[in-house]
Amino acid sequence: MKEGIHPDYMECKVTCACGNSFVTKSTKPEMRLDVCSACHPFFTGQQKFLNRGGRVEKFKSKYGLE
Repeated sequence: MKEGIHPDYMECKVTCACGNSFVTKSTKPEMRLDVCSACHPFFTGQQKFLNRGGRVEKFKSKYGLE
């Protein structure tokens, strides 16, 4: 590798919007995330399934056809 062209690899403090924080290595000294492994539904198993229905179901429920 050539000398002097690569960025410095340092410890990075990562902070999530949920309040979780951890230390890893990166070229940036600090990062802020929206979701992390502590709050992401895939990792927590608290995935929400919403049954909203389509346009026809909304129309039928709005006008009491069913």
